[in-house]
Amino acid sequence: MAASIPSLTVEFFSATDTGRARNNNEDSVAVDDASALIVLADGMGGYNAGEVASSMATSFIKNELGRWLAEAADSASDNDVRRAMDICVDNANRAIFNAANTNPQYTGMGTTLVVGVFRDARLLLGHVGDSRAYRLRGGRMAQITHDHSLLQEQIDSGLITPEQAAYSANKNLVTRAVGVEDSVLLETHLHDVLPGDIYLLCSDGLSDMLDDGSIADLLQACESLPQAAASLVDAANDAGGKDNISVVLARVRGPAGQARSWWPFRR
Repeated sequence: MAASIPSLTVEFFSATDTGRARNNNEDSVAVDDASALIVLADGMGGYNAGEVASSMATSFIKNELGRWLAEAADSASDNDVRRAMDICVDNANRAIFNAANTNPQYTGMGTTLVVGVFRDARLLLGHVGDSRAYRLRGGRMAQITHDHSLLQEQIDSGLITPEQAAYSANKNLVTRAVGVEDSVLLETHLHDVLPGDIYLLCSDGLSDMLDDGSIADLLQACESLPQAAASLVDAANDAGGKDNISVVLARVRGPAGQARSWWPFRR
């Protein structure tokens, strides 16, 4: 799959896997090529409520934000798009919150969220919770979201080190989620996009199983996005597969579909 934006072309691929320890998949992913929109959610809640919440979030945002982008993106400013993202996420939050409060089976359900919109040489990226986005540029990997989690707050306050965090029992305690309260704050940032960039959205079923260096090595070792997605999922499963594993990959090419000389993939 590929989407064209002025001066750049972005190729997308997504994959999701139940993992080795779970019986159902509470992750959900969505890609809208026409509007260069990508979405990933990791649900939580008893029974099957987690997968209901994540599916509601990705479907709602893909349909509503995708429709708005198709109609308004050419004339919309970055601030307009940011506002549209806020509104769509707020509406999705209210839909999930209302469903959780009117159906006993869905009580307490919610979901993390990462949503990205590529525009020319920019990426508007929003997130809620501890699902992540990474950028691989020139062979260097960087996490470009900041987890909304108890563990991250402990790291930020100096109570524990990132190395200690890898073995913490508090890994899955998020401080912000879609659908848990009647309102939610989407953290949004604007990033410059360059030909050769690889962007990865992932649930914690990947980032808890593999460190950033291992993820970068796997991305660089693969020639295509489907290969890269399969390698990431397989590696997370080989490391234990303790949770559902989901990835959305986006690869940026130049105007003629050619990457620059520092293209990070290698044979």
